Amino acid sequence: MSLAGKRALITGASGALGRAIAERLANDGASVLLHAASRPDAVRALAESLRAGGASAEACTFDVTDRDATRDACDRLLAAGPVQIIVNNAGVHDDAVFAGMRAEQWHRVIDVSLNGFYNVTQPLLLPMLRTRWGRIINVSSVAALAGNRGQVNYAAAKGALNGATRALSLEVASRGVTVNAIAPGIIESPMAERAFDATAIAQLVPAKRAGTPAEVAALAAFLASDDAGYISGQIISINGGMF
Repeated sequence: MSLAGKRALITGASGALGRAIAERLANDGASVLLHAASRPDAVRALAESLRAGGASAEACTFDVTDRDATRDACDRLLAAGPVQIIVNNAGVHDDAVFAGMRAEQWHRVIDVSLNGFYNVTQPLLLPMLRTRWGRIINVSSVAALAGNRGQVNYAAAKGALNGATRALSLEVASRGVTVNAIAPGIIESPMAERAFDATAIAQLVPAKRAGTPAEVAALAAFLASDDAGYISGQIISINGGMF
């Protein structure tokens, strides 16, 4: 699945999942644009590592919740040409039972996942449409489909992202652009290791293990490829058979 000649922006590339997706897309030939907000050193190091291996990689730092700063960053990226693959992976958790959830917990989680999707994707969309080829991949969650105690804010943000995925796919399908969402379940990461031990995973996941970032990245790479050109508007679960 060659992505040679395509420029791919991966938001939240400093985390385990974003890093794996960036590495896979770079390995498939894409020129990757690695975004971070709070961990710029991580994406700069990743970009250097990918370039050392012969890939094209660039780090960029901005806050996806800041509309003006994000638009300025997108304008800088567009100066080198259209971005034809967008992976909206940036997201945060701030868990609490709803009765005790602070307003800032609610708004911050929604701001990053949902408003961040708008702030990043909207300014990049028209240049993508003009090329008549594009891939928008939104990273959702099993929490948006099944719910999860203590994550009403996160489930709301990702559920809204699922709805936006379906609606946007209808607007852009005739221009060769697909829009899909990936809904991971329990994926190996420092966050998952703190939340779930092996016993809990065995009880929750029919596959009896956590997924790997590489497995999610493989799905993202497929959705970004020409082979997936007839798949759009879908919310694709990758969760070991949880439901």
